[in-house]
Amino acid sequence: MFKNYIKIAWRNLVKHKIFTAINIMGLSIGFGSATLIFLFINYHLSFDKFHDNVDRIYRMNTEMHRTDVSYGSSVPPGFAKVFREDFAYAEQVAKIVDRNGMILNVEQNGSINKFKEDLFFVEEDFFKIFNYPLLDGSNNISISPPNTAVITETKALELFGTIDVVGQLFVLDNTTTIEITGVLQDLPKTTFLEGDIFISFQNLEPFFDFAAGESWGGTTSNLQCFSLLKPNQDIASIEAALIPLPEEHRPGYKNKHVYKLQTLSDIHLNADYGGLNPVFLVVFGIIGLFLIVIACINFINISTAQAFYRSKEIGIRKVLGSFKQHLFWQFLSETFLISLIAMILGIAAAIIFLPSFNTLFEIQLTLQSLLSYQFVGFLFVTLALVAFLSGSYPGILMSRIVPVLALKGKLNHNDTGGSATRKVLVVAQFVISIALIVATLVISKQIDYATKSDLGFDKESIVMLEVADELDPEQFSSLKERLKQIVGVQKVTNCLSSPGAEEHDWGTSVTYNNRSETEEFSIQVKAADEDYINTFNIPLVAGRNFFKADSITEMLVNEKFGRNVGVSNPEELLGKAIAVNRGRTKATIVGVVKDFHDRSFTDDISPIIIAPNTDWYSEIAVKINHLNTKETLEQINKEWSNTFSDNIFEYRFLDDRVAEMYETEQRYLSLSKAFSTLAIFIGCLGLYGLILFFVTQRTKEIGIRKVLGSNLSSILTLFSIDFLKLILIAGVVATPITWYFMNKWLEGYTYRTEVNWWYFLFAIGIIMLITLITISYQTIKAARANPIKSLRTE
Repeated sequence: MFKNYIKIAWRNLVKHKIFTAINIMGLSIGFGSATLIFLFINYHLSFDKFHDNVDRIYRMNTEMHRTDVSYGSSVPPGFAKVFREDFAYAEQVAKIVDRNGMILNVEQNGSINKFKEDLFFVEEDFFKIFNYPLLDGSNNISISPPNTAVITETKALELFGTIDVVGQLFVLDNTTTIEITGVLQDLPKTTFLEGDIFISFQNLEPFFDFAAGESWGGTTSNLQCFSLLKPNQDIASIEAALIPLPEEHRPGYKNKHVYKLQTLSDIHLNADYGGLNPVFLVVFGIIGLFLIVIACINFINISTAQAFYRSKEIGIRKVLGSFKQHLFWQFLSETFLISLIAMILGIAAAIIFLPSFNTLFEIQLTLQSLLSYQFVGFLFVTLALVAFLSGSYPGILMSRIVPVLALKGKLNHNDTGGSATRKVLVVAQFVISIALIVATLVISKQIDYATKSDLGFDKESIVMLEVADELDPEQFSSLKERLKQIVGVQKVTNCLSSPGAEEHDWGTSVTYNNRSETEEFSIQVKAADEDYINTFNIPLVAGRNFFKADSITEMLVNEKFGRNVGVSNPEELLGKAIAVNRGRTKATIVGVVKDFHDRSFTDDISPIIIAPNTDWYSEIAVKINHLNTKETLEQINKEWSNTFSDNIFEYRFLDDRVAEMYETEQRYLSLSKAFSTLAIFIGCLGLYGLILFFVTQRTKEIGIRKVLGSNLSSILTLFSIDFLKLILIAGVVATPITWYFMNKWLEGYTYRTEVNWWYFLFAIGIIMLITLITISYQTIKAARANPIKSLRTE
């Protein structure tokens, strides 16, 4: 019987090929989009779930309680030893420290090749916690002796041109010779680690002595600590046992630490600790659902309208003995067949666009993901739901048609679903489309606001050069002076980091005006020379710049610092004593600079001090003339190479670095634009199908109106007015809902734009324009027909 249903369904689909094509196109877009979104969500949910004992692996994090609570995916360097030796909760505990941009010298065929690599220093137990196998499949990894390392297969090929590299040597940062003791299989893409080189922790001290030590004075985001807990541990009890540690090991600190355990599966999807905000996955899921719903609405609208013209067919079938359930399943078979074809086309489209999707989000979804049982299950569940939800309502309506009325041609549109139902569904379509357009406008406006607003400093035509760790103060000063002599270079400053970058953060405690206790808040230290504020064009609001000096005796603070210590007039800060870093560095405030955004717009401006400290400089900022960029960079490269003959010249423009803070939003904006366009396109397909039916139904009416003297514009107005009313109703419904949710999204930004009223007018106007264009084609075609021919129709 099912075979007969399919045969009849296929004949009907071919017979009504225009409407079949419209339904298939709309559903295929929905299936294709849903496929990409499912793969994207599944990719992020599968992070780090491939490890053995994944439910027992935890990262140790720190909540820092001051005037507010902040979260760090790290613990003090001394924590691991204490947790390993003083508590009996874990089988293994290991620290891992990442270091970026380190130089590797590799000898090949008698020549030295230089590579700039990001790598990890790891303790021996790290590979007992995480099961990253060697090429032979074993886990016999040992890098406990100093000067040893393991690398991945891909990195071995890149560095040495072969995977047979056990026993090979490379020189780390021109100082330390490292032997490769093992080659790892390439790390899965769904892992929190983004590295290919793992070096013995015992080699860390020359490159990062703080992280290599056992201090409890602070944390660094470069260090992470992991533990493999013993079975059946109670996490709440462990966290309670860790509460006394700060008082025991760091008494007197105003920055109160609370140590927390985080599951491995939570690392990737916890925004508090630097992971992806899971709200994005929810939004993606909702968008995918919207596209499927819009396609289903199209199907229902067209099918119920089409039912009026298939009424005689239904009447004949009933007269010949078909029961209601036969007609219902017949129509459901047609829906299933359309949905199946659409699903196949949608998956094909998803495969075609998969490389572009991967490029946009910098991920690596593969075709193998399409063969997983989760994806197959998702497809068949979605297919069944779409077919049932789209086909059941029209199927019920058709099965209820009275055969006598159908054969006599006395049915009206209320007998096949009524216009009210179709209007509700069309309004729902418009509501979704308006919401997506407004969301796109708001996201775009916020990104423009963040990247194009005055950040309080100059970011244009400034080149950031990251210097080698071994550069001493005299070399710093000499290189700076040589760079200043280059034609095209306007200003140069040596510094720890640029004003608007979260890289190389140095947060520490501060004591103001010889108060008895440190302040409740921490400050950000911008170590820099006397040319810092001039190079970045940071204005002074009080006092003067500090003089050139080899030691810290004078400092600048920002306006936010003054507000935090209770001083509203910047002039009152001048001459006051200030001590940072637990009182180890003391100086006098000689100037106050205007506030500038040192972080993204999601965060508030930090209290900041600027002071010279040559031991902390890690970058050189060069302001250049944008008219001679290429020539100037070539000269900078030449001077750089004269100083760093053993290093690789790399640079980044500051405006690009600032823009990188909003990369995630940029990607979601691109996707929002794409999905908004698809939603509107699907809606237009449905409108086209509905209008085609309505125009065909009213062909005789158009002919009569033309005979009675109606012109083209009046006929067009007649057909347009009902749809324009529906769009206005959709606008009224969509406006408060979208306004609420977009304002909730903007609350994630400390500095944000607003949801303007004209966004909704613009979205409604766009939908109206597209609807009018869609209506006009069929209406004008019918209105231009010979009225005599029209009056013979029906």
